[in-house]
Amino acid sequence: LFIFKRIIVMKKLLIILFLFFQFINAQSLPYNIIISFDGFRWDYPNRGLTPNLDFIREKGVNALSLKPCFPTKTFPNHYSIVTGLYPENHGIIANSFTNPYNNQKYSLWDSTAKDNAMWYKGEAIWETARSQGVISASYFWPGSELNIDYRRPNYSKKFIYTTPYDDRINGAMEWLQLPYDKRPHLILLYFDATDTSGHNYGPNSKEVNQSIAMQDSLLGKIFSGLEKFNLRDSTTVIVLSDHGMTELSPDRVINIDKLLSGFEFKSSDKGTMMFIYPNEEEKIKVYQQLKKSEKNFRTYWKKDLPDYLHYKDNPNVAEIVLISDLGYSLFDGKDVEKYSKKFPLGNHGYDPTNIDMHGIFYAIGPDFKEGYTCGTLNNIDIYPLLAKILRIFPNYNIDGKLERIEFLLK
Repeated sequence: LFIFKRIIVMKKLLIILFLFFQFINAQSLPYNIIISFDGFRWDYPNRGLTPNLDFIREKGVNALSLKPCFPTKTFPNHYSIVTGLYPENHGIIANSFTNPYNNQKYSLWDSTAKDNAMWYKGEAIWETARSQGVISASYFWPGSELNIDYRRPNYSKKFIYTTPYDDRINGAMEWLQLPYDKRPHLILLYFDATDTSGHNYGPNSKEVNQSIAMQDSLLGKIFSGLEKFNLRDSTTVIVLSDHGMTELSPDRVINIDKLLSGFEFKSSDKGTMMFIYPNEEEKIKVYQQLKKSEKNFRTYWKKDLPDYLHYKDNPNVAEIVLISDLGYSLFDGKDVEKYSKKFPLGNHGYDPTNIDMHGIFYAIGPDFKEGYTCGTLNNIDIYPLLAKILRIFPNYNIDGKLERIEFLLK
């Protein structure tokens, strides 16, 4: 009985100590704003249009580039950034795909499917933070609107494409004015201008240059807001992108319907990668026909996908996968007809070893070195870095490694 009472007392003391250190941690915890510029290619800051990124480079840290995961698309990579997992492990393997065992479909264009938590594996940084008492908030970060409350940030906004960028910044500043015990210490913001103009006009267009300059000006507004509320010195700002962008041409289109004329099959996703679902009895013939027709794309059995892509160990990856060469587009007949009227002039999703697919990484704040530039970083390593600066324990079942990125910290 005496030993039992001692155990109870010790447990109470441990709880008190844990709460005490959580309180001390909260008092010293900097604010952290993570900003995504969708489709902001690694070399866009070299165009002389980004004075605020130049300021971060001078006073903080920046990388030569940020290497995305395959496929180099928006949702897979935003979720890799916040989970530290390759898409094969966090589950969002493409913009659209099918579970072959029950035929349920995931699609970015179906809001019910897109927000269904069953597709999203792993643990996002806001889940890790929330479980350890750190409040988080998201303004449109992909994957932050799941249909289970505890898997979302404490505060999140439902994505409305037309929401003005100034409203997003003002929303973040309003969160930072909440009473201290309700104020988020992790805020994620998302802006799409460079991605949208890159798709429509190509990465070397004047429209992309306008988007580069405009998005950089948003950083100036965020810095001004932090100054206004006397939070500049206690706030870390990280600016990154999910992927880059490359030029397209209507002369570089591969019509899969034409290549597989006479075969019955279904497909999902398009452009840079395509899943092929043939009839079982024609599977080998379809594969052989694609291999015979290979020009500016590659055909793989799922099991033969290159290990460096970290992609074949997911049950929802189709048995036949097509990957186009940089700048080429895989379309079915309907897409060919659709894009004949207005062809997109830029795209992403290609093999991440192509430098055109790389994004940016800039950071400034109390935890980061000053005036420090490094080589290429991996985006899966950002999750453990965020856990470190948030003073929380990360989920250790991840692909990212803190030791590959923590040298950026003081």
